[in-house]
Amino acid sequence: MLATDLADKPVAAGRSVAHSSEYLLEIEGIRKEFPGVVALDDVQFRLRPGTVHALMGENGAGKSTLMKIIAGIYTPNRGTMRLRGEEIQLTSPLDALENGIAMIHQELNLMNYMTIAENIWIRREPTNALGFVDHKAMRDKTADLFKRLNIKLDPEAKVEVLTVAERQMVEIAKAVSYDSDVLIMDEPTSALTDREVNHLFEIVRDLRARGIGIVYITHKMNELFEIADEFSVFRDGQYVGTHASSDVTRDDIIRMMVGREITDMFPKQEAKIGEIVLSVEGLSIPGTFEDVTFDVRAGEILGMAGLVGAKRSAVVETVFGIRSAEKGTITIDGEQVSISSPNDAMAHGMAFLTEDRKETGCFLQLNILENMQIAVLTQKYVKAGFVQEEAVRKVCEEMKDILRIKTPDFHEAIENLSGGNQQKVLIARWLLTKPRILILDEPTRGIDVGAKAEIHRLVSSLAAEGVAIIMVSSEMPEVLGMSDRVMVMHEGRVTGFLNRDEADQVSVMDLAAR
Repeated sequence: MLATDLADKPVAAGRSVAHSSEYLLEIEGIRKEFPGVVALDDVQFRLRPGTVHALMGENGAGKSTLMKIIAGIYTPNRGTMRLRGEEIQLTSPLDALENGIAMIHQELNLMNYMTIAENIWIRREPTNALGFVDHKAMRDKTADLFKRLNIKLDPEAKVEVLTVAERQMVEIAKAVSYDSDVLIMDEPTSALTDREVNHLFEIVRDLRARGIGIVYITHKMNELFEIADEFSVFRDGQYVGTHASSDVTRDDIIRMMVGREITDMFPKQEAKIGEIVLSVEGLSIPGTFEDVTFDVRAGEILGMAGLVGAKRSAVVETVFGIRSAEKGTITIDGEQVSISSPNDAMAHGMAFLTEDRKETGCFLQLNILENMQIAVLTQKYVKAGFVQEEAVRKVCEEMKDILRIKTPDFHEAIENLSGGNQQKVLIARWLLTKPRILILDEPTRGIDVGAKAEIHRLVSSLAAEGVAIIMVSSEMPEVLGMSDRVMVMHEGRVTGFLNRDEADQVSVMDLAAR
């Protein structure tokens, strides 16, 4: 079935165009312009009550822009929005909340030094007869909310001590606390374990049964078929089509999203595996990880697998000098080295793509060009104290084209890009340093299916050129599809290594759960 065929197919056979009362939320003819770019052009979207409606599309397709319009963050240049059949114009996120629309952002926005209860009820705190905040009432309301959602957290706990998954649950509880009719979830499972995803889906099904309409943004195809009733696809800021999840296949959706076939998600090239480039022996930070030993060869992709809490990120951060090890040695090209900072690591030919692009990757107030060039600028493009602006811009433009980074120009602030395009800028930053050892921590998190294939192809070609690559990934297909060897960790210990021909989901999970 072709994407063009799908675009003309109704959501359910025999269903006629519905009257407005059938829909909880309706978007028609929405256009949104930013300087130099049209983000949305004549877009439509409809959400039925008591359904989960997935929103699909590549990074830069316009999904987040549309959701920010629905959530009152952006104002459209033209078009109409109807809520419960009535036309509405939202002027702020608070306006949206007061009208029953809540959004859980991909980048969580809780306040670390406040308690869970204080975060949930901020600006709506219950008060006593004297007008002071009634902390007991607030705690009790939070406990009742958590009981309803089957969330087992202490309302008095500080947010700063919570895991990412626990913070995600708090965000969900906060959104539900507004008794919203429309709930927007932007990549809600990106940092959750399988067990936590199952819990989230239980909450989503309960909310759906109560008549809440849920807009669910995801790049994970398996989630689409498990939780969504229907889906809409956007491409290049335009609406492509809406269909029942049961009517299409994974390949159909990919064709709609990218406008082309993707025949190989994991284009692993043959690479000559050379000598050991990096060797780590007995690396330890007591209380975090213990006695980690591994090596990586030229042209090899070493995948690091494990469940949340395995401490894979802590290990690679230590190798790159972000953390300090108490024990262990690091050897490069047969020579023991001392790496006490990222500058030391870079001097030895290392590059490191961080797991958290918002907190430790992007300089959000700087523009795209500044973010991309920052790691290589003083190495190659400063002479006699002057920046060779034309030369550095040229190589950055080339990298922008290779990674298909969507932006009107290089002077746009990186914080205005979609999460996936931010990730591509960070990848470009490190590739410009031409590393001999490349560490990638969750390189395709939050990136669409088309961009994932492009990044996999790029990583594979780098390995074929002799780069030694360490790739941390929570996505099992990515680990199995890209790795020459898989190193598995569990709670700070290495539990085993698997060669490519013996690694499968069962064997990896067996080691990950030890």
